[in-house]
Amino acid sequence: MLPDSLPTPTLHSANAGEPSLRWGIAGPGWIAGEFAKALRAHTAQRLVAVFSRSAERGGEFAAAHGIDRIHSSLDALVNDPEVDVVYVATPPSDHLRTGLAAIAAGKHVLIEKPITASAAEARELTDAARAAGVLVMEAMWTRYLPQTSVIQQLLDDGVLGEITAVLADHGQSITTDPQHRLLRPELGGGALLDLGIYPVQFSSMVLGAPTEIIASGRMTETGVDAYSTLVLTHEGGAQSTLHSSIRARTPMAGVIAGSEASIVLDGPFYNPTTFSLLGADYFSTPLTWSDPTDIRGFAGLSWEANAFARFVGEARIESPVHTHDETISILATIDEARAQLARRGH
Repeated sequence: MLPDSLPTPTLHSANAGEPSLRWGIAGPGWIAGEFAKALRAHTAQRLVAVFSRSAERGGEFAAAHGIDRIHSSLDALVNDPEVDVVYVATPPSDHLRTGLAAIAAGKHVLIEKPITASAAEARELTDAARAAGVLVMEAMWTRYLPQTSVIQQLLDDGVLGEITAVLADHGQSITTDPQHRLLRPELGGGALLDLGIYPVQFSSMVLGAPTEIIASGRMTETGVDAYSTLVLTHEGGAQSTLHSSIRARTPMAGVIAGSEASIVLDGPFYNPTTFSLLGADYFSTPLTWSDPTDIRGFAGLSWEANAFARFVGEARIESPVHTHDETISILATIDEARAQLARRGH
């Protein structure tokens, strides 16, 4: 039996008591631009500095987003006394170095996914943050979207019954240029680290860490995973089937299947989206949830920024929504899957 209505979402809204922090950006690329726009439009946070090795790119980014100071070195950014938080949007291979530099300078750090290129690096980073008493958080924005809080409440309330399966995919046709960062292993390229991390974290949120991992897919000529399907088995026997690809666009949908009800998220499931709650009875009428806010697309990056600022105000050193241990566990799953694909070498 489905409930009469769906839960009210938890909103990580601006001006809810969180401090207005001063942010510096490392890596003025595309996602940093989307983050900057979301920050300015939907938060009380302040962009004050940017670091770029290219003076031209740094200047263009600063002009586009109303930033006063441009730094030509990482040291200058992390030691800027006017910066409270460093947002890291460099390639994954550089996340550990940049994060450690910011931590050593006493800054809080929000790092684009993946937080680092491996579980071992993530452990080193979070250990350093814990020792320094600063907040380090992976920018897994999906966890802070309104829809995720509603889904979490349905899971906590047992509305779905026994969860038997999680299905999720994230495929995009991105590039065939061997110089693109996604095709370069030394930069942390490949589908799993960049796109597959969304299905893996979705599975982790619902079922926790897997007890068994089977990965099948294909590698590129440059030595990164082009596409793969992971079959994860979890405690109790539930399974997750997760696909990622940088070779073809897929529906990017998500499903949580339970004995009493199932949730079907419209693609892209990791963006602000809608979902349906389906009863176990084939002929039952589904309940549909739609985001009640006007925040759409990448403007949804603002939710994680507001949450981050609130966590800083609460003197937290990790996110209670997406903990250090879970962040490391997700990367450990990806590490094993990538290792299996590399061993097969096809």
